[in-house]
Amino acid sequence: MERGSHKFYHVHGFHSRKFLDTYCSDKTEMPHTCIRYPMEKFHNAFCSGDFKGDVLMDFSIGPVIHHLYSAQKYFRNIILLKPTEHCILEVKKWMNSRTGAFDWSHTSTFATEMAGNSDQCEEKEVGLRAAITHVVKFDPNLENLTDPIVLPQADCLTSCTILEVISKDLDDFVKNCRRLSKLLKPGGSLLYYGVLNGTFYMVGGERFHMVKYNESNLRSILSNEGFVITHLEVSQRKAESDLSDFDSVVFCTAYKQ
Repeated sequence: MERGSHKFYHVHGFHSRKFLDTYCSDKTEMPHTCIRYPMEKFHNAFCSGDFKGDVLMDFSIGPVIHHLYSAQKYFRNIILLKPTEHCILEVKKWMNSRTGAFDWSHTSTFATEMAGNSDQCEEKEVGLRAAITHVVKFDPNLENLTDPIVLPQADCLTSCTILEVISKDLDDFVKNCRRLSKLLKPGGSLLYYGVLNGTFYMVGGERFHMVKYNESNLRSILSNEGFVITHLEVSQRKAESDLSDFDSVVFCTAYKQ
C-alpha cells in the first residue's frame, strides 16, 4: 500500500478503544514494546530524581496513560495533550471511573511491582487520576498547538510515539518537534519514547501512516532544535507482528538549552 493510502491519526482518527485493545491490553501481541519497556524506562527516569517540577505535559499516541504512573510523585500538575475528541473522551472516561472505561489494572500492577509496593495497585491509578489536571486538544497544524488556549510552559515534556504518527515526513517531524519545544521552559526536560524505521501501524483493520526515521535522524533533529541529549538507548523489537513494521524502539532524555 502506498503512503498516500495510509490514514493519518490526527486527521482521520482511529477508534480509541480498538487502539487500546490492540496495543495496551493484557493480551497485546507486543507486551514488551507497548507496555513493559516504556513503563520501565519512564519509571527509572522519574525515580532518578532528575526530573521534577510543577508542570508536566504529555504528548502521546491514543489515550495512553500507563507510562506516567511514576510521574505523579514528582509533578503537581500533569497536562495531557491529544489531537482528537474521541481520544479525549476515552481518557476522561477512565479519569472519571465511568462504566466501560478501559481496564488499566495490569499496568498499575506492573507499576507497583517496579515501585516495590505491589499491594497498592488501586492507589496508583487513583493518584494518577488526581495528578492529571487537564486534558487539552492540540492541532499539529497550528504554531500554538493548543490555540486559542495558552498553557504555561512546562518543566518537563513526555512524548510517547506521537511525533512519528502526526508527521507526514522528516521535515514535518522537525516542525512538530519545534512546536512542542515552544511549550517547554528553557532548561526543561524532555523524556522521549518512539519507534524506529517504521512506516505503518494497524488499528481496527485500517493502516495508519508512520514516518520512518532512525537514531541518527533523532539525534540530529533534537540537537538542531536546541536539545542536549543526556541519555539515549535503542532496543531491538522482540516480537514479530503484522500490526506494525518498525524494527526497534528508542528512549531518550534531554534538556532544552
